[in-house]
Amino acid sequence: MSIYKQVMGEDFNRLHPMLQHRYDLPEGTVFSASGIMKEIHGGPKWLYPLFRIGIHWKLLFPEHGKDIPFTIQNRAFIGTHGNSQVHWERIFHFGQKRRYFNALMSLDAERQIIQDYLGEPHLVYSDLAFHVDADGFLTIESLEQRLVLGKMEIPLPRLFQGLATVRETYDDESGLYQIDVTVRNPLIGTVFAYEGTFAIDVES
Repeated sequence: MSIYKQVMGEDFNRLHPMLQHRYDLPEGTVFSASGIMKEIHGGPKWLYPLFRIGIHWKLLFPEHGKDIPFTIQNRAFIGTHGNSQVHWERIFHFGQKRRYFNALMSLDAERQIIQDYLGEPHLVYSDLAFHVDADGFLTIESLEQRLVLGKMEIPLPRLFQGLATVRETYDDESGLYQIDVTVRNPLIGTVFAYEGTFAIDVES
């Protein structure tokens, strides 16, 4: 069973049918899609060196813009320790440049949250909470975070965390998924954000 069905429980059945299709990812299945990010923007310019470093971890990038081509692939598989995992590969195409925002997710069944390791190699860990609203759309929120340094994981004080809010909907008229992502820091405000639409490339 998909880790997302497990963490959402009965609420999964309240999701819009196309969002159920998107997140019903048992082991061995792949969800692939492509679309356009209406806008990608970030925080203050003094964060630019941090975002440049983030390129090497496939986590952050300094480029901004409008109408940016975008692809996503979610691949579900069994990890080396026998647990279900989902690899997220998000690619943003700035001309000839390919920028990534990748992650590896798994389920913490005891706490009923999704464990999210961001970057390749992993650089940041975050707990994720999934919520289904009355319209059948999905909100994902990051909770506590840790800095990952090899085998060490150091809890990050709240003031140093980049807390994400992801909103995913589906427009029946256009046949497109809609996504809005904002990463905020308590002191800086918006650190990174994008919004856009995408459609399935390959049926999972």
